[in-house]
Amino acid sequence: MIGWVDASSGASGDMLLGALVSAGVPLEVVAGAVDAVAPEHVALTPETVSRNGFAATRLHVDVADSSTHRTWRDVAALLAAAGLPDAVRLRAHATFERLAVAEAAVHGTSPEDVHFHEVGALDAIADVVGVCAGLAHLGLDALVVSPVAVGSGRVHGAHGEMPVPPPAVAELLRGVPSHAGPGERELCTPTGAALLTAHATSYGVQPAMTVRVVGVGAGGRDPATHANVLRLFVGEAASETPNGTDGPLLLETNVDDLDPRLWPNVLAALLTAGASDAWLVPILMKKGRPAHTLHALVSAVHADAVRTEIFRQTSTIGLREIAIGKTALDRDMRTVQVDGHEVHVKLALHNGVVVNAQPEYDDVVRAATSTGRPVKEVLADAVAASRPLVTRTAPDL
Repeated sequence: MIGWVDASSGASGDMLLGALVSAGVPLEVVAGAVDAVAPEHVALTPETVSRNGFAATRLHVDVADSSTHRTWRDVAALLAAAGLPDAVRLRAHATFERLAVAEAAVHGTSPEDVHFHEVGALDAIADVVGVCAGLAHLGLDALVVSPVAVGSGRVHGAHGEMPVPPPAVAELLRGVPSHAGPGERELCTPTGAALLTAHATSYGVQPAMTVRVVGVGAGGRDPATHANVLRLFVGEAASETPNGTDGPLLLETNVDDLDPRLWPNVLAALLTAGASDAWLVPILMKKGRPAHTLHALVSAVHADAVRTEIFRQTSTIGLREIAIGKTALDRDMRTVQVDGHEVHVKLALHNGVVVNAQPEYDDVVRAATSTGRPVKEVLADAVAASRPLVTRTAPDL
């Protein structure tokens, strides 16, 4: 599956959140991730709205008034302590790191000491973490982003009146296609720019794809000049072939001189870069040296990014690349209750029929910790609660 973001009317955190929920990401996936990070209560409320005649989803992020200015160190600590899946944590960390680096470049300071001001507020933390959870839930092999509309004119911020695009947005979009777009106002926020650039695999017009769903997210304003919406197209890449150059690749390399403590971070980095799977196999190399073969399964659109991470994160000096065929089942997410705790269940569908239902292990561990029961018992209960889902077809879920 691939996604295309139409940012021709701009981008912000709430527009991306609305588009993801409109595209079918369950609200509880987004809200659960936000609750795990936010130090205070955050309420997420979806609303169907009209923007210049177009129906869209506005996801309201309601928080208590706060003037807290968090540094990158503060936000990193919140993410590290949160009960998040690794994929979501890494995406959120990468997004805030981009913000910190951009702000540091603008203000001439170090990223660690940057005060985020607006983007350090609770609603922006909710935007970033919620969008990262939504993207992780979709499990896209690629995310293509259109040229980004930034707006024109002037805007008021924490540092007074500034030209549009504001300095942080201009820095974040360095090297990215952008244009003024419709109207004379700010169209792309720093949070929106950071999210797009942290997770885009490429930029351009809509790629050749079979669109399955279109999510439409609304901004807070409804100007007369244009529909203030961001669209997210999700579907299959039309150019993918089972054994062609546009199909999936298996990247492999043998490594015998890397500190083994680094391997978990290597695998996490490859998944963040776009690998659909990454794993290690222990081997014995020439001269009897123990080693590992690193494998990464990746779509063609993500191959360059994953290659780069392999060379950055490991000591290898070469890769084997094998074009392969791949059959992937459709996926969905549901929840079950175990001892009053919500456990997400990943469903796998074949020809519209659920053939597998697997509880999310991190949710099982949290439920076991809260109840004081052994993890194996909670897991068994979650599996039992999930079993009825296997007998139901997709339209009835």
